[in-house]
Amino acid sequence: MGISADPVGRQKAFDVKNDLGFPLLSDSKREIAAIFGVKRFGPLPSKRATFVIGTDRTIRGVVNSELDMQGHANKALAILRSEVS
Repeated sequence: MGISADPVGRQKAFDVKNDLGFPLLSDSKREIAAIFGVKRFGPLPSKRATFVIGTDRTIRGVVNSELDMQGHANKALAILRSEVS
């Protein structure tokens, strides 16, 4: 799933445009961002981070990068693959 501070309507439009295939959640009050330590003060609502969470609800890994979205995907997949092997 994906979570951002964008409102629900903007999330829906992004999903339709990009055909993501997974749920997007809106954290418009930035409550989840605060819990995960990525809330930022100022015009940008949160730091960009990917959390890989196991079926046992533990955080398996965290990927931080403001600009490298492909890096987020690659590192998250590497974390998931290491769990399987």
